[in-house]
Amino acid sequence: MKTWNDYKEYAKSVDMEAKKDIDEAESLAEIVGAMIRQRNAMGISQRELAAMCNMPQSSVARIESLKTTPNLDTILKLFEPLGLALTVSMKRV
Repeated sequence: MKTWNDYKEYAKSVDMEAKKDIDEAESLAEIVGAMIRQRNAMGISQRELAAMCNMPQSSVARIESLKTTPNLDTILKLFEPLGLALTVSMKRV
């Protein structure tokens, strides 16, 4: 039986559009995951983070559940009170 990672790698090797979509989804999940881990480590609720960023709690919830893709300015706004920074690095090929 194949694993999800096996299927994912196969799909990425045969379909460039699927590769792009999977890579984007994984990148977003990594960014949002870091935000959630830091928020929890700091003991801050979604409601508290939303108040610090002057946005509705429901927006934070939708971002954290990956129901919406935040704009870069929204990510930076959420990262600021969490003491996080977004960095850019060369893509591994």
